Amino acid sequence: MKYEQLVSMIIEKIGGKENVNSVVHCTTRLRFKLKDEKKADTEFLKKADGIVTVVQSGGQYQVVIGNHVPDVYAEIVKQTGLSEEGSAEEKGGSVLDKAIDLISGIFAPTLGLLASTGMIKGFLAIFTTFGWLSDKSGTYIILNALGDSFFYFLPIMLAYTSSKKFKVNPFLAMVIGATLVYPTITALNPLTMMGSDATPLYTLFSGTIFESPVYLTFLGIPLIMMNYTSSVIPIILAVWLTSKVEPFFKKIMPDVVKTFLVPFCAALVVVPVTFLVIGPISTWLGTAIGAGSLAVYTFNPIIAGFILGAIWQVLVVFGLHWGLVPIGLLNISTLGFEPVLVLTGAAAFAQIGAVLAVTLRTKDPKTKGLGISAFISGIFGVTEPAIYGITLPRKKPFIASCIASGVGGAIMGFAGTKSYMVGGMGIFAIPSKISPKGIDAGFYGNLVAIVVALVLGLLITLLMDKSHKDEVFAEPVVEDIIKTVDLTEETLVSPLTGSLQELSGISDEVFASGAMGNGVAILPTEGKLFAPTDGEVTLVFPTGHAVGMKTNAGAEVLMHIGMDTVQLDGQFFETHVEKGLMVTKGTLLVTFDIEQIKAAGYEVITPMIVTNTSEYNTVKAIAEGKVTVGDAVLELK
Repeated sequence: MKYEQLVSMIIEKIGGKENVNSVVHCTTRLRFKLKDEKKADTEFLKKADGIVTVVQSGGQYQVVIGNHVPDVYAEIVKQTGLSEEGSAEEKGGSVLDKAIDLISGIFAPTLGLLASTGMIKGFLAIFTTFGWLSDKSGTYIILNALGDSFFYFLPIMLAYTSSKKFKVNPFLAMVIGATLVYPTITALNPLTMMGSDATPLYTLFSGTIFESPVYLTFLGIPLIMMNYTSSVIPIILAVWLTSKVEPFFKKIMPDVVKTFLVPFCAALVVVPVTFLVIGPISTWLGTAIGAGSLAVYTFNPIIAGFILGAIWQVLVVFGLHWGLVPIGLLNISTLGFEPVLVLTGAAAFAQIGAVLAVTLRTKDPKTKGLGISAFISGIFGVTEPAIYGITLPRKKPFIASCIASGVGGAIMGFAGTKSYMVGGMGIFAIPSKISPKGIDAGFYGNLVAIVVALVLGLLITLLMDKSHKDEVFAEPVVEDIIKTVDLTEETLVSPLTGSLQELSGISDEVFASGAMGNGVAILPTEGKLFAPTDGEVTLVFPTGHAVGMKTNAGAEVLMHIGMDTVQLDGQFFETHVEKGLMVTKGTLLVTFDIEQIKAAGYEVITPMIVTNTSEYNTVKAIAEGKVTVGDAVLELK
């Protein structure tokens, strides 16, 4: 919330959101394209708190913010509704972080509709089970189509969300997804063909678990047809392949025919490869994942239920639950039911049981009000207010809810509870546990697990908190822990071979004025950027034109290759390090093509700035003229 006022002021002073054509951000600044720059109050913005300065260059209205520009940009998107597609994501992070980010980015936009359409299927299951509605009626047929359509055509939906993550033409991606579920293709799935009078041309992998009858060929190559409705992995891999193929054709096609020849060529490459290779392999992989999760479940469903139920909320807190969401979708599409993630269904009710205990005990009206709202939202499966507002800050209620959720999961495992469709959350997930054959022990086990989890969450929280004062639970407090670093004297060496220039003489007034900090500028003669000292890489901009470091002595250093080179969108740059990497003096950070950058119309003058200059007495250049990598150039005291 701390950026709301700043962003509101920026939007107002640039002429309002209706004056904005687009906005992206780079390392330190917001880059607006305004309809009329004369409407912007530039002088006011330059003097405003939270803004370093304003630059009008290259058709962009650049508001320089500093290192926290991504947070400010996110608030701008929130307030204006402008698209985030132009925002470049920073490199860095662990493989797990990248995988979770990828999975959440692809699946998160779909979950709301998956849940809502699943709720329709769930209510239909209730109505037909109790004889309130015939499955032959027009009402049922239309509502069933509405409830089934999103999951049935899931490859098209995932094609769209995947295109955003892989930066692919979304309509090209959706065409590929639509091809997978085209009616003629769907009719060629193995079960349909085996039930017909058609005779296979031959059988591949006969006698193995991958045995596949072949009924058709593509250009003489055997086609192993699969059922791609409701599938997950094939379309994601197909869109990833498109992200490699589409840029290739963009490079080689003349501009005059790119609009239609690029998707034409890309589709002709990706679709056959998907049907011939990606589809069968990824379908087998999905089947193997489903079988593997089922094997874990059948080994001991009670233990599996307790463990998964107990850790689910911890996974949610760290965002790791996204890694398990595709498994649930895979199980329903391949097995016809979901026996694993269903075991986490009691977690929301365990959470609101703990919240209820806190709410009943506290005499603090603010906490009581927050507890009531968190309890209500938790009933419908939205547990973030409960977790972050009530239980997690108090620790013991969160632990109590994890224990209660584990017991609920164990009960579901014992009862053999399964989910037969993608349903809603909280109480709306209950109908999804109704078997196509009717209500069974698993459904009743789910109800028992929900009640037990809620009651246990309540009782365990009351017992665990007996040693605490009951009069008032203090508001959750988030303490800002500020680490102070004793800055020591340090000398930075040249990260480039070239000639030193006065920082004040470069064309970009933000760097030239020293607004970002003091430093030096180097006109490189060799396209290699090296680490000027030992420390941690804190920033690697996706386009490769900027790298930030925090040295072991505490200096914060920004190296910016060229002026406005962010607009090259990564062309002619190659990064060799990632954010978070510890490097030593002389480590190669980036290679870049000087001649190509110049030919594209950009300067290659490279400032090296100490962005926390204010924490030093002096930051001054100690060299002049020509320098080579490793020469001492900047003294910090």
